[in-house]
Amino acid sequence: MSWHKRMSAGEVIFRAGNYALITVFVLTIVLPFVHILALSFNNGNDAARGGIGLIPRKLSLENYVEVFSDSYILNSYKITFLRVVIGTSVSVLLTSMAAYALKVRTLPGRKLASAMLLFTMLFSGGIVPYYLMLKGLGLTNTFWVYIVPFLYNAWNIFLMRTFFLTISESLEESAMLDGANHLQIFFRLILPLSKPILAVIALFNGVGHWNDWFSGTFYVSDKDLHPLQTVLRAMLMSAEALRKRMVIVTAQFSPQDARLSVTTESLKMATIIVATVPVVCLYPFIQRYFVQGVMIGSLKE
Repeated sequence: MSWHKRMSAGEVIFRAGNYALITVFVLTIVLPFVHILALSFNNGNDAARGGIGLIPRKLSLENYVEVFSDSYILNSYKITFLRVVIGTSVSVLLTSMAAYALKVRTLPGRKLASAMLLFTMLFSGGIVPYYLMLKGLGLTNTFWVYIVPFLYNAWNIFLMRTFFLTISESLEESAMLDGANHLQIFFRLILPLSKPILAVIALFNGVGHWNDWFSGTFYVSDKDLHPLQTVLRAMLMSAEALRKRMVIVTAQFSPQDARLSVTTESLKMATIIVATVPVVCLYPFIQRYFVQGVMIGSLKE
């Protein structure tokens, strides 16, 4: 007998209800994204008339041509890419080292250090003291304000430490008997066995860096250092500023014709897609590590 014949009527109804709810939930996420995608590929003047659903009515690539021809947006894309690569790689390395140190039971002051980390998860000094600290360290209005404050995260350290505790201590003891020190054990034994949790922490850090608009808005006044999300927020918050900044200059269109094919709203839609697609494309490649890492890193028998 097949599996569906062995289920009771209640189980069939329950499963059908689950599928229905999941379908509705997925549609509420996917349909708005597809709608924005259609607007971004549609002629701006035509889209302004309304009525665009999930398919472009008048296909046009001018929105993306303008987005990728604007030096301000391209530079912000570079800043975001650099902070994601540098910030994520360094943060994962330092977080894993801190988690491994807190895992070692013979580490002096291990409980005190864990308590201090837990305290930072529960209490914060506030925005003003935080800003004054960054300014005192000389980080404001520099690229490193995107990197240094995000190097450590208490929750990530605890999550990774819990994962490390699931690795058999007998492996480390055997390595020590062979003459390996803690540094060699960490790089040659612990890290190769910790790919799932490393992928999870990398995803958390990478998405956090990619989506952060707050740091660029409040801690950086130099527009050449603004990340992509700060630029996108400025576009969404100030249409008039976008109109003044975006000037269409192409060989194929006169300024009057360009204004007909590209509008402020269509440019915003194209910029939203440009800012979203990289993360959407990355997630499927690490999805199999993500669920495994979260489950193992959250529980310990």
